[in-house]
Amino acid sequence: MRQIVLDTETTGLSWERGNRVVEIGCVELIERRPTGRTFQRYLNPEREFEPGAQEVTGLSWEFLADKPKFADIVDEFLDFIDGAELVIHNAAFDVGFLDHELSRLGPHYGRLHLRCRVEDSLALARQRYPGQRNSLDALCRRLGVDCSHRQLHGALLDAQLLTEAYLALTSGQSELGFASAANEGVQLSVAINADLVHARRPRIDISGEEAAAHEARLQSLRGKAAVCIWDLIGA
Repeated sequence: MRQIVLDTETTGLSWERGNRVVEIGCVELIERRPTGRTFQRYLNPEREFEPGAQEVTGLSWEFLADKPKFADIVDEFLDFIDGAELVIHNAAFDVGFLDHELSRLGPHYGRLHLRCRVEDSLALARQRYPGQRNSLDALCRRLGVDCSHRQLHGALLDAQLLTEAYLALTSGQSELGFASAANEGVQLSVAINADLVHARRPRIDISGEEAAAHEARLQSLRGKAAVCIWDLIGA
């Protein structure tokens, strides 16, 4: 499964008021492991920031004036994300802005949902931690992701932090050493011995309550991973 963790920075909070994207940051995951491939571009928004927005990102019109416009990088950006599942924190915000940018270039570019499935990590966090703060900063602190170096919002930096938080939120794979192994270039794989798959295994009688709990756990695993090993080897 290919996933792209994505974040944007903008000139303001509402694309309906003419605000534009000033930075896009993406991190690629394959089978939930970072590949090392990223996509990051600063963009000329062709307008000034709204009051307060510039302080959030630390970017300025002077810095962005010579940067490419969205139209200049759109094909490269779409090639990077096409067919992937997008993981976005508060997805409605970023998708709304990116769809608006695409619409400015003509109907032939379509919309993101026609190219990618979108998973909102904010919605996932609210399900797991109802009634609590679930901003990216709060989520990082809760899940043990170091964000002490995050003084300003940046699309690529936030996408990298969200990658760690998302993996911990959905499966805790980083606790198993997957993240460090990926950083060291270690190839992780699960090998299933065909003889063991078909070998006769002892049967143990369990209660209905235990069977229900087991099935609930399997459903949770199926929702978090492309393949549930139990389904491959049978009950």
